[in-house]
Amino acid sequence: MNMMPKALAALAVGLLSISSAKGDSLKSMKVANELGTIIASEKFCDLAFNQSAIEAYIEKHVDAGDTGFAPTMNLMISGQEYELNEMKGSAKTAHCMQVRRSAKANGLLK
Repeated sequence: MNMMPKALAALAVGLLSISSAKGDSLKSMKVANELGTIIASEKFCDLAFNQSAIEAYIEKHVDAGDTGFAPTMNLMISGQEYELNEMKGSAKTAHCMQVRRSAKANGLLK
């Protein structure tokens, strides 16, 4: 079993403990995880995102003073990209279908 996903998860928990006190760290991590999953899936699922819509999504869902959001989201993207490289067949189909639906529902697709 590869330890990379567990190491990334541990690092994410560590980042939460040092994230900005101005933002709700659980909400911030949830948004970072969800948006990170969508962004990481862009190439894997052959999606194209509206960059202005991503900015608007962050503006709406992330506190401006939350300095922990960007590094947490970057970590989530890296972890997802690693996981996606292992995904095939029906798992890929299901993943991409839901990511596409979520991206569309949030106005992120071009």
